[in-house]
Amino acid sequence: MILATATLTSPSQSLWSHALRQILKDKVALTSLLIVIIYSLAAILTGVGLLASDWQVEIGQSYMPPSADAIFGTDIFGRSVWYKTLKGTEVAMSVGLVTAIISMVIGVTLGAISGYFGGKTDELIVWFYTTFSSIPYIMLLVAITFILGKGLLAVYLALGLTSWVSLCRLIRGEVIRHKEREYVHAAQAIGGGDMRKLFKHILPNVLHLVIIHFSLQFQIAIKSEVILSYLGLGVQGRPSWGTMIDDAKLELARGVWWQLGAATLAMFLVVLAFNTLGDALRDSLDPKLKGK
Repeated sequence: MILATATLTSPSQSLWSHALRQILKDKVALTSLLIVIIYSLAAILTGVGLLASDWQVEIGQSYMPPSADAIFGTDIFGRSVWYKTLKGTEVAMSVGLVTAIISMVIGVTLGAISGYFGGKTDELIVWFYTTFSSIPYIMLLVAITFILGKGLLAVYLALGLTSWVSLCRLIRGEVIRHKEREYVHAAQAIGGGDMRKLFKHILPNVLHLVIIHFSLQFQIAIKSEVILSYLGLGVQGRPSWGTMIDDAKLELARGVWWQLGAATLAMFLVVLAFNTLGDALRDSLDPKLKGK
C-alpha cells in the first residue's frame, strides 16, 4: 500500500515541480506571472482602502491632459483617471476570481459525477449542459443580468453560472478515461468507496486541467464584465473599465482620449498576461505535450 501511494504521488509532484521550473525559465511566462501578481496586489490594496480610496475627490479641472500631477489626466468632473483605473482593477480582478471559482465548482462537480457514475446520471447531465450550451452565450448572459438586476453580485452570478460547460465536458471525458486505470482498480481492491476513488485518486490526476481552465476563465470573465458594464448592465456606483470606455465615447469627439487609453491599456495588459500564462501552464502541466 505504501509503495502504491508513493507511485501515485511521485508523478504528480514531479509534474508540478517540472511546471514551476518551466515557468521560471520562460521569461515571457515569468513576466506574465509578475503582471498578474501586480494586478492582484493592486486589487487587494484598493479593496482595503490603501489605494485609490479617494477616487471621487476632484484633483483638478475638467479634462486635464496627462501630466506629472495626474498620470492619466482627469475626467469631466476633475477626478483622477489613474485612481479610477486602479478602482476598476479591483472590480475586474474580483469578477475574474469569483467567476472562475463558481465555474470551477459547478464544472468539476457535474463533470466528475457524470463521468464516474455514467448511465442515467451521465445522460441527464449531458442533456442538461448540451441544452444549456445551445443558448447563445451573450443572450443568456444579458438575460440573467436582467433577472438579477444590476450590480457586482449580479455580475458574479451571471458570469459564473454561464461559463462552466466547457470545463464540465473536459472533466467528464477525463474521468471516464481515468476511472478504468489500474490505480483506481487498486484503490477499489483495498476497499475504497466511490467518493474516495473519485475525489482522492481520480480528480488529483486531472487537477492540472482545472488550473489551466481557471487561468483562461479568469481573463474571459474580465472581458465579459467590461462588455456588461459598457452596455450598462454591470457594475454600478463605482469605476469599471467598461464604464470608463462607455464614458469615453463622447469624450473622443472633444479630443479627450486618456480615459479610453487608460482603461484599454489596463485591460490589454492583464488579458495578455493571463493568456500567456495559461499557454505556459498548458505546455508545462499537460503530460501529453511534454511526453511524461
